[in-house]
Amino acid sequence: MRAAIYNSKGPADQVLQVIDKALPEAGPGEVRVKIAFSGVNPSDVKSRSGISARGAGGYPEVIPHSDGAGTIDQLGAGVDASLLGQRVWIFNGQWERAFGTAAEYITLPATQVVPLPEGVSFEVGASIGIPLMTAMHAVQACGSLFGKTVLVPGAAGSVGFYVTQLAAAAGARVIAIVSNEAKAQLARELGAAEIIHYKTEALVERVQELTQGKGADFIIDLDAATHAPNYGSLLRQGGKAVVYGSNQPQVSMPFGPMIVGFVTVYFFIVYKLAQPLLGEVLDGISTALALPGFRHPATAIHSLDEIVAAHQQVERGANAKVLIRL
Repeated sequence: MRAAIYNSKGPADQVLQVIDKALPEAGPGEVRVKIAFSGVNPSDVKSRSGISARGAGGYPEVIPHSDGAGTIDQLGAGVDASLLGQRVWIFNGQWERAFGTAAEYITLPATQVVPLPEGVSFEVGASIGIPLMTAMHAVQACGSLFGKTVLVPGAAGSVGFYVTQLAAAAGARVIAIVSNEAKAQLARELGAAEIIHYKTEALVERVQELTQGKGADFIIDLDAATHAPNYGSLLRQGGKAVVYGSNQPQVSMPFGPMIVGFVTVYFFIVYKLAQPLLGEVLDGISTALALPGFRHPATAIHSLDEIVAAHQQVERGANAKVLIRL
């Protein structure tokens, strides 16, 4: 099979290469999936570059990417025979494992594949893993959102796209935080009630204005390093920050506003969701995929030979879900 690999961490054009490898065989409890599309996420490029420790483990060779979709073509011992030929989407393909989805085939535990409903494309399937799982758990971690106000930084990004949609569908008033008018328009289409342009507007002042000085009930945050210093001002008494990312390794939260405001901060990493949270997320995704009109981000598709360009597009800040067609 053909696969993209790297043997050391560094810039995409220096470490990524496409090679021929032996076809893997499914072991006990595993399935082999013939990959149709592999999803490229920011965490994948950070891991390859060495910025992030995700996927680290001293592996001499890595096939990148955690997300993907395809068809099960081989079953290991002990796996339900009905899974053979099933269309599936994959999660955690390269989390604490050497070989991910940037290959024509992958073997992995049967517990890491999920049936892809009829009518849902492989392109969408390869977009689900990290973005939609993250968004689903973030929204579920808020509890009931009916009548609540939710701040969504990066509302038009791959995770924010889904957060905006899910929170609005749950009855929340979504305040989308975006960088330009095109993203603002997309956020409105996804259900955002209000828009804040963070490059030209003062974030705290606008949130206070839009909430009559009370603050929001929740913020679902992709960048704690930027926003945590202001959680005490952005959130109302008893508000909650649900945090799934940070652009810096250190996060500062002034003690006074946080303790006086009874603010809760909940951090999570989607790769490590344990039961029953993982089951709740997967059930929620199955429900969302069946909803009429449920939207998914636009895609930018590359061939396997263009994997360097795909990684570079993600690093530049792609306005689309970047996929590799296998």
